[in-house]
Amino acid sequence: MNWDQIKGNWQQFTGQAKQQWGKLTDDDLAQVDGKREELAGRIQERYGCVKEEAEKQIKQFEQSCSC
Repeated sequence: MNWDQIKGNWQQFTGQAKQQWGKLTDDDLAQVDGKREELAGRIQERYGCVKEEAEKQIKQFEQSCSC
């Protein structure tokens, strides 16, 4: 799955995103609204990781999405 598909159906993917990143709140996910850069920033903020690690996690999320 690619990010354009995830972005287009973000509401469907928020449950999976919340499972992957449990520290992200519903408000975080609502503000992300499918924006990859915003998601990376939120992951960095909540998990204290560098941008490269956040991007790696997002890429894994893309590959494992099942909607």
